[in-house]
Amino acid sequence: PRYAIYDSINETIGRTPIIRLKNMSPKEGVDVFVKLESENPGGSVKDRLALGVIEWAEKHGQLKSGQTVVEASSGNTGIGLAMVCASKGYPLVCVMSEAFSIERRKLMRFLGARVILTNPAHKATGMIIKAKELADKHDWFWPNQFENEADAGKTLDHFVCAYGTGGTVLGVGSYLKEHSPQTTVHVCEPDNAPMLYSGIPTIYPEDGTPSSSFDVAHPVWRPHLFQGWAADFIPKLLDEATKAKAYQNVLHSSGIEAMETCKELARKEGIFSGTSGGGVLAAALKLAKDSVDGTSILAIIPDTGERYLSTPLFGDIPADMTEEENEIAASTPSL
Repeated sequence: PRYAIYDSINETIGRTPIIRLKNMSPKEGVDVFVKLESENPGGSVKDRLALGVIEWAEKHGQLKSGQTVVEASSGNTGIGLAMVCASKGYPLVCVMSEAFSIERRKLMRFLGARVILTNPAHKATGMIIKAKELADKHDWFWPNQFENEADAGKTLDHFVCAYGTGGTVLGVGSYLKEHSPQTTVHVCEPDNAPMLYSGIPTIYPEDGTPSSSFDVAHPVWRPHLFQGWAADFIPKLLDEATKAKAYQNVLHSSGIEAMETCKELARKEGIFSGTSGGGVLAAALKLAKDSVDGTSILAIIPDTGERYLSTPLFGDIPADMTEEENEIAASTPSL
């Protein structure tokens, strides 16, 4: 419970709240719920992965006391690892493309991590290549989140999430398949980078590690507005989820509708989310329109909007007073 006293910040990871939307469900009789992973102490669903991979490595003797951890991340995993590593005494080096938001690198550095920026042209694959190079060169521990399988009352009809590493899809999808087989698991991806929908697999190098982004780049991938979603290849965990039939359907969202849904979620429900959550919820709301009365849908909101202040999501949000605000200020005599 929130009022308990904990021995470590790591003990507060998980137990995130589920909220029923009151004002945004497009159809009466259909319940749309959101699970707020921003309520994790590091602000995103990736706190779960960060703690899982570190504790798994400790348990299996792969991580030595005081050893540096190095990982490739678009930001949320890096922030989660920075928090976990700080509490456990491990130095962290995060490799991140320069294309991702400034807020993320500043948060990691604030938590004591060092951040190595890579050329955006090299995409997510370039981050992974650099992380492995650094791990090999300096004998650092590399969790390799895209392949690490340590991340894994009311009837639920539909579960909707996006994919980054594929860990949530594989873990939650496999659990629901066994314990709630009536639940349909839907995976979201950008509508301009429909890699899963295409059915074209990623071909991995024999040693498992690409030497350049061209080694695994997916032919239908295109740049999109979703940070942390859909890298330029299909991660092995997601490929495993596909083969295991851990999900049953693929949904799509555009960057524009994701941003509009984010704003609506904030203004109608008081819930702060980034474009990742907006994209997932946009897909869930479209699903709700075609659902029958009594249907329940749960959408995962993976992080908070504060990590997107320098992105297009906040492009039309002014810092100075608007004309309307100036009129309100001038409506009374005080200065």
